[in-house]
Amino acid sequence: MAQKNIVVIGAGFAGVYATKKLARKLKHNNDVTITLIDKHSYFTYMTELHEIAANRVAEDAIQYDLHRLFGRRKNVNLVTDTVTTIDRDQHLVKTKHGAYPYDYVILGIGSEPNDFGTPGVKEHGFTLGSWESAIQLKQHITDVVRRGAVEHDPKKRQALLSIVVVGSGFTGTETIGELRDWRDQLAKENKLDPEEIKFSLMEMAPTIMNMLDRSDAAKAEKYMQKRGIAVMKNTGVVGVHEDHVDLKDGSTFPTATLIWTAGVKASDQAAQFGLTQGRGGRIAVNAQMQSQDDDQIYVVGDVSYFAGNSDRGEPQIVQGAEASAQTALSNIIKQINGQAADVAYKASYSGFMVSLGSRYGVANLMGIFHLSGFFAMLMKHLVNMLYFVQIFSGYYLFQYVMHEFFRTQNDRNLMRGHLSRQGNVLWAVPSRIFLGAMWLVDCAYKVSGKESWFVDKLRLPFSWLQPAATSGASAAGADTTSAATGAAASGAADTATTAAKSVFSLSYQYGKDPMMVFDQMPHWMYSITKVLIPNQQVAFFMQKSMTIIEILIGLALVAGLFTWVSGGVSVMFTLIFCLSGMFYWVNIWMIPMAIAVMNGSGRAFGLDKWVVPYLQKVFGKWWYGQPQSLYGQDTVK
Repeated sequence: MAQKNIVVIGAGFAGVYATKKLARKLKHNNDVTITLIDKHSYFTYMTELHEIAANRVAEDAIQYDLHRLFGRRKNVNLVTDTVTTIDRDQHLVKTKHGAYPYDYVILGIGSEPNDFGTPGVKEHGFTLGSWESAIQLKQHITDVVRRGAVEHDPKKRQALLSIVVVGSGFTGTETIGELRDWRDQLAKENKLDPEEIKFSLMEMAPTIMNMLDRSDAAKAEKYMQKRGIAVMKNTGVVGVHEDHVDLKDGSTFPTATLIWTAGVKASDQAAQFGLTQGRGGRIAVNAQMQSQDDDQIYVVGDVSYFAGNSDRGEPQIVQGAEASAQTALSNIIKQINGQAADVAYKASYSGFMVSLGSRYGVANLMGIFHLSGFFAMLMKHLVNMLYFVQIFSGYYLFQYVMHEFFRTQNDRNLMRGHLSRQGNVLWAVPSRIFLGAMWLVDCAYKVSGKESWFVDKLRLPFSWLQPAATSGASAAGADTTSAATGAAASGAADTATTAAKSVFSLSYQYGKDPMMVFDQMPHWMYSITKVLIPNQQVAFFMQKSMTIIEILIGLALVAGLFTWVSGGVSVMFTLIFCLSGMFYWVNIWMIPMAIAVMNGSGRAFGLDKWVVPYLQKVFGKWWYGQPQSLYGQDTVK
């Protein structure tokens, strides 16, 4: 087969999805090379821009380095450059710094905000169409609230502390909800009454959130109004100034912060390629996602215009981007294999989810299930995480979970801050050291002397290893070849004897015998244990190995080294001891304590403060390579 080159232009939702899928499906075809070109060295999770603008997550939380996404894919070349044109005669994708031959192009350059030429939006307004614009908006809001807090003139103060969002689509409602979450912290930092910071959502139509079922939209509107957000319907903005906006009815509204989210259009770059454009500047495609002008150029995501289902084109949402990318890559694979490109686009929208801050949202799943509040937000997070599963990125799936649940501040997450790791881990240090010392002290007698577990003398109380000896702890370990009634009677007698001697408690009681968690090993545990430890030789090895591991756990916890792993192993060992009939209720505290120390307690007065970041750096570089600002031919070596 002759060498085939696939060039993907744009590392957005559709471009990354298509590149990941192609790389995986064609990984054994050495005759195919995939080149991904983007002006940035990272993929921006565009649907979460409002979280950056409203200071909920770190600024880099929605930036995913392309090398970390594709570093293990040997059939993918990354290029950081700006595409200028597609030379269809010479089959070249030309950039500012190079040119790349192609047999097939996947064009996914996305969309940008559409202000419909409204005067003043570009000069005095803000949009959310890029990572840079989100940072700019966050900095602006921080500045105007700070200025408003010390402004003596009432009119100027009102304008500075008034935030307006125009448009009640996904971006507008999610933005104003997230900004409202930020309000109290902004007020606290600037010594303001939170009620002074005002939020207004302006919508030209008589209803808001028109992509949703009316009942879901009504819930969202009620929630916003409850939180003090002014929902202004039938309100058109016709002009934007530094300290106010002009409304369609001839009145003005004071604000120094107008965020325009009232529409999107194809990226202006779409006009550079000489391809037929449709509504909103989007490039017209057929059902196979091929440009109407060139069947070797596939157009995907927000920039594609397919009128087969609606004259408005397909919704410019992530689900549409994925569906169009899947159609394009399926057809390209068929063409590479000498087959006809006959896979037609199939719209598949499982539902719509809109967040109104970090804790509340509304969702419509498959037109059947209507969710609100906690469950709607949970579903939104699950859908976001599903994307990382689809593009095979466990690393960024983990990072998403950490940013959204464990690294947030001021309780701004779905679990209201209860999972946040921003708390001071210093106070978990005594627990960590005590738990480690417990392992070491309890292992002391196992290392030497008459009770040593390093001599070939059986210490494990399992009946099949020493048939002559039985006990309450090992009675259930007896072979079940005897009659069931006999076993039951024996077990009942043992239980009655144990119950007479032992007392349930979570602390030692003077003069009382503590109760075991399991006085008899469960049958399923018995079966597993007998397979793993079938004879005394294996038992001797297991005794020595377990003792060594317990000592290592103790040392690691005391030193604060690999605390998460050590805590997890502590939990696992404790559970095994419980199920083996070798553990008391009064010692069950070890499980919650071990879980508690897993929350980074080794980062305070522990070696994890230095060791874990070092290992992350070393292994991250080994597995993913070194992230760079530029990829491709123009990379500075």
